[in-house]
Amino acid sequence: MSTFVYMTRCDGCGHCVDICPSDIMHIDKLIRRAVNIEPNFCWECYSCVKACPQNAIDVRGYADFAPMGHKVRVLREEEKGTISWKIKFRNGTVKNFVSPITTKPWGKFIDKVADKDKPSNDMLKSQLLYNEPKYLLTEEGVLPDMHKVGKLKQGVYY
Repeated sequence: MSTFVYMTRCDGCGHCVDICPSDIMHIDKLIRRAVNIEPNFCWECYSCVKACPQNAIDVRGYADFAPMGHKVRVLREEEKGTISWKIKFRNGTVKNFVSPITTKPWGKFIDKVADKDKPSNDMLKSQLLYNEPKYLLTEEGVLPDMHKVGKLKQGVYY
């Protein structure tokens, strides 16, 4: 589902341009609005949709995703820390999805690794990843044990 821009809502802030991983969102120099220059190359990550403060970017659905036709609306509510997706099908069925988002101000990093202490030689020789026990909320230097749950069946993992 590639993205497109509502020109009447877009104010040309450029958030979508900054965040697009495939570099297909551009600001048109003539009208000073965002435009998806290559919809066929859209990665469908929807980063631009989520980042747009004016809700000016929408998505086109595929027939296999919504064979009855639909309308998708996205609402980013930073004060609530959520992003909501509302899908309305032609037959009137409505599906709502709400997901948490980061509430850090635009341009701020969530966690600056450069500000952390340099790892010691012992830490570098360890099999643990950077701050792995800390982020897994376990004791320092200890990883949780994996326990077998039930009987394993072919092709099924627990």
